[in-house]
Amino acid sequence: MNIITARVSDISTVDNLNIIEFDLNGSKLSMMSLELPESVKIGTTAKLTCKATHVAVGKDISGELSYSNRLTCKVESMDMGELLCALRLKLSNGTIIESIITKKSALRMNLKSDDVLVALIKASELSIEEITDE
Repeated sequence: MNIITARVSDISTVDNLNIIEFDLNGSKLSMMSLELPESVKIGTTAKLTCKATHVAVGKDISGELSYSNRLTCKVESMDMGELLCALRLKLSNGTIIESIITKKSALRMNLKSDDVLVALIKASELSIEEITDE
């Protein structure tokens, strides 16, 4: 499970739907949530989680995408299996996240160590593990 620590920068609520925005050292992250604990407030720091299988990657992306969360990263290492490839990705702030993609995708994209990629995470795939300050 990936852990990303970021500060809550905005909260928008309509009925029971919440869109929480986070600041990760200047990068913006968004999360959708139907439930919002009272401890989640603007200015608090949260540990966010997402599964490695929910982190897509892009190389040389141009144009618009519906993904709210786009994090520039560098391939730190790759573990190529028979069917899947586990990528260890380093964000600009030093945070390491993992993406699991198919081996065919990794080969088609010609991925290698030190490639600069964009990690893509849907807002519905992020969740708050804990609030680290209140």
